[in-house]
Amino acid sequence: MALTAIIEAHGGPEQFKLVDRPVGDPGKGEIRIAQKAVGLNFIDVYQRTGLYPMQLPHAMGMEAAGIIEAVGEGVTHLKVGDRAAYAAQPPGAYAEARVMPAAQVCPLPDGISFEEGAAMMLKGLTVEYLFHRTTPLKRGDTVLFHAAAGGVGLIACQWARSEGVTLIGTAGTDEKCQLALDHGAAHCINYRDGDWAARVQELTDGKGVDAVMDAVGADTFEGSLNSLKPLGMMISFGNASGPVPLFNLGILGPKGSLKITRPTIFTHIGDHATCQEMAKHLSDKVLSGDVKINIGQRFALKDIAQAHEALEARQTTGSTVLEIR
Repeated sequence: MALTAIIEAHGGPEQFKLVDRPVGDPGKGEIRIAQKAVGLNFIDVYQRTGLYPMQLPHAMGMEAAGIIEAVGEGVTHLKVGDRAAYAAQPPGAYAEARVMPAAQVCPLPDGISFEEGAAMMLKGLTVEYLFHRTTPLKRGDTVLFHAAAGGVGLIACQWARSEGVTLIGTAGTDEKCQLALDHGAAHCINYRDGDWAARVQELTDGKGVDAVMDAVGADTFEGSLNSLKPLGMMISFGNASGPVPLFNLGILGPKGSLKITRPTIFTHIGDHATCQEMAKHLSDKVLSGDVKINIGQRFALKDIAQAHEALEARQTTGSTVLEIR
């Protein structure tokens, strides 16, 4: 039996229930993992609220790290006793142990702790595809990254610095802006202090940025488009302030023949070999010291509702992990 956080109806954090569930043995292409730490992400909120609907009841959570307890037929990249971490479908990471598909479960090097592994996979693989698989970026390019002091943002700040990319961040307080700067952002704008899009234009001498990486959504969409240089790429990869409203595609032309995409991590990691390659790239960044995983908050699994409340209230910085005792 494994303590597991589930929801039986979409709604607020009060919907969480903690239940003991049988774990069972892995089938073909599956593994059983005893989890040591679990990551918290905004996609978890979207699923809980019903923005991304799920068939209920359902266990929650998308990333974790732990030790492989059993391996099903056909699994060759992992063995019993291996340290491993993942960001993967289906949800179910808020648990002491689980059986799940093996394809997106990745070896976790000894030099990376279970907490770091749980905190880095979904966020770090997101940054990997943003910088290397979404639009061509090269040394000397400039990107605008919203919510730069969050879990994804702090990894992105460091990643940009390591790649020679100038990152202009935004955040909601001066303290969060300083955190982004400390992690490698070239500039960080407190978006509560006036017209942040105009400030982006000032910082780029009126040229605009090569790409915008925006997980905020509704509140920042128009300003993001106004921050791009001609032929720039708008990457909308989240909805923390709500979904982007419907807009006239024709505005992209007069704004500079802009490009726009709405990627998801699960498309990028859907292929087993690509997922493992991305995870190795991420691990190499962490092991080299180019990227340090900032864990700003820790909660017990039983306090999952409190953890969600803090995340939604934007009271968190860096990554948040659930500790499994």
